Amino acid sequence: MDGVERNADRMTPADAVAGFLAALAILGAALSLVWNPGRLGTASILIAVIACGLATTQRRLAAYALIFAGICWFAGMVIAVVLERPIF
Repeated sequence: MDGVERNADRMTPADAVAGFLAALAILGAALSLVWNPGRLGTASILIAVIACGLATTQRRLAAYALIFAGICWFAGMVIAVVLERPIF
């Protein structure tokens, strides 16, 4: 390779940020089950979408965060309606 080493496993700064955003989305989604799912769940989905856009090597984590945030948003809304708690 003409003295140029290619390291496909090297994490870029965008991947590091995407990993942190995915973790933040997972935390926010879990919290949205018990507190204001309209605010926290929507924000978690938005953060997970941003993480999916940034990720290259962290694609699976970002995808799992997006799926988890969507499921928690729906479950939080159902819980809030059934228990007559505030959504927003």
